[in-house]
Amino acid sequence: MDKKLKSSEREAFRLIEEMLALMESRGLVELEMEHQGLRIRLKKGVPVSGAQVVEYVAGLPQPVQSTAAGSAAAKGAEGGRRVVIKSPMVGTFYRAPAPDAPPFAEVGQDLEIGQVVCIIEAMKLMNEIKSEVAGRVVEVLAQNGDPVEFGQPLFATEPS
Repeated sequence: MDKKLKSSEREAFRLIEEMLALMESRGLVELEMEHQGLRIRLKKGVPVSGAQVVEYVAGLPQPVQSTAAGSAAAKGAEGGRRVVIKSPMVGTFYRAPAPDAPPFAEVGQDLEIGQVVCIIEAMKLMNEIKSEVAGRVVEVLAQNGDPVEFGQPLFATEPS
């Protein structure tokens, strides 16, 4: 066997190592990526014994951008700066831990960094989404039970 790897093989190994590191750091159980015609799918084995809760911190909040529709979230309150918490993954958005439980975050509620704001179900895993911003919730931008996309705004907040 040739001891020197081809450039494409080195690139594949580098991508796999990066994907494994990302999976470990984010607590993901499956990750798929396509890069320059190379498709890699990694999946950890998980026990089948019911639903598993995975904690996930939402990516760094981004300022709300104004849209052509001019949503209330984009307007800002009295010149205040608004920040959105976006979905870090594709899945189903849930505001509460159970159908009969109160929502994690309500309009007017103060948030702390690391506080759970919602759950996104992806591949039968319940991923707790935590806030990376301290402030007050000014708008809930997703509907309970609706599918959400990666990067979709979930909450508009006013940082404290």
